[in-house]
Amino acid sequence: RCLNLQEYQSKGLMDKYGVTIQPFLVANSGPDAAEKAHIMLNERGAEEIVLKAQILAGGRGKGTFSSGLKGGVKLSEVPAEIGQLTEQMIGYNLVTKQTSADGSPVSNVMVAKALNIVKETYLAIVLDRAFGGPVIVASPDGGVDIEEVAEKTPERVFKIPVDIFEGISEDAAVDLARKLEFEGDAIGQAATEIKKLYELFIGVDATQVEVNPFGLTDQNEVVCFDAKINFDDNAQFRQKEIFAMEDTSESDPRELEAAEHDLNYIAMEGNIACLVNGAGLAMATMDIIQLHGGSPANFLDVGGKVQESQVEKAFNLLTKDPAVKAIFVNIFGGIVDCKIIATGIINACNKTGLELPLVVRLKGANMEAARELLANSGLDIAAYDELDEAAGAVVEFVK
Repeated sequence: RCLNLQEYQSKGLMDKYGVTIQPFLVANSGPDAAEKAHIMLNERGAEEIVLKAQILAGGRGKGTFSSGLKGGVKLSEVPAEIGQLTEQMIGYNLVTKQTSADGSPVSNVMVAKALNIVKETYLAIVLDRAFGGPVIVASPDGGVDIEEVAEKTPERVFKIPVDIFEGISEDAAVDLARKLEFEGDAIGQAATEIKKLYELFIGVDATQVEVNPFGLTDQNEVVCFDAKINFDDNAQFRQKEIFAMEDTSESDPRELEAAEHDLNYIAMEGNIACLVNGAGLAMATMDIIQLHGGSPANFLDVGGKVQESQVEKAFNLLTKDPAVKAIFVNIFGGIVDCKIIATGIINACNKTGLELPLVVRLKGANMEAARELLANSGLDIAAYDELDEAAGAVVEFVK
């Protein structure tokens, strides 16, 4: 599961840690946005407003709303116009290159002070397994995809490992600011921002803090213009306030339901439902289904500590998908007890009155006892020993 925060929420966290951002307010209606624009222009020193629709996908500037409005990022100096534009955003779906064809619903807009950018750089702090800790990835070429920069001019991308116990020193931050080609007073400003971003990274238990662009304004001010923050889900117990901010309005309800029961579920477009333990085996299961000419309906990893009740919940989830024509259970009982899975399957079938073809392959701990349970259940279950044979069988069921 991945915690998703809207842009204004991420920038709110940055502001809390003293990182320099564009001043902004959040609005949820046309009149509200017009009022917030008036405040920004008359009380917060803005000369122009940038209005940004809030969705979790990228590409907003070139997106299209279901209202007909084109572009999810707009500029204006007139509060009334900001209000009118907002009315064409709130309550409508915004379609971008990163959303589905239906787009994502917009519930809020960010009303921010527009700033003129004269220099764009890239800065990210990530956890890197190769270095065994935080690494700062930076480039003087920002405002574009860093992957493109890395491919065309790899010498323009810098990687600086940071000792997680010592943090980043003033000298290291200044050196990095120079590598990003800041000059004069901007060097010290950039170094300060880099250190504050690192404090944010550690403070919120992030796995990634990405700022693109990390820029300079025409007023010679270093500003973090955009931000993407990824969090360590294992830190939820001590970051309760942040995790309570999660926006689930754009999430698949089935994925949310699965998460409530500690199941990892991702919907797909096929017709063969999969119930597997372990992400690697789940991926292999989907691959072999496709190899036999079938199409998986989902990724569903029940994990290594699965209990009977979770198996039942998983079956309920799978059978809610009207596209599903068969179910394939593929379990390797290393940590998982196959008998628990078998009992959960039987209970789920009896409670749901399952009528779909069910193919089960159980290998590992207690597999003989599990197979005996299935065989004596009185249910129409096709049990197999080998993965290839089982995958071929479930594909034949849906043809």
